[in-house]
Amino acid sequence: MKRQKRDRLERAQSKGYKAGLNGRSSEACPYQQMEARSCWLGGWRDARVDLQAGLYK
Repeated sequence: MKRQKRDRLERAQSKGYKAGLNGRSSEACPYQQMEARSCWLGGWRDARVDLQAGLYK
């Protein structure tokens, strides 16, 4: 049985979250399409909020 790929927007959000945890700038977003860029930035913002809340060190 073939494995189904994750949704590209979900993947963009996940990569943005990881970038935010690693301290990368929001300007480092690799996506040009507005929809994917929006998801990446949403993940990035979520990670920054989690860092400020003390969930990660």
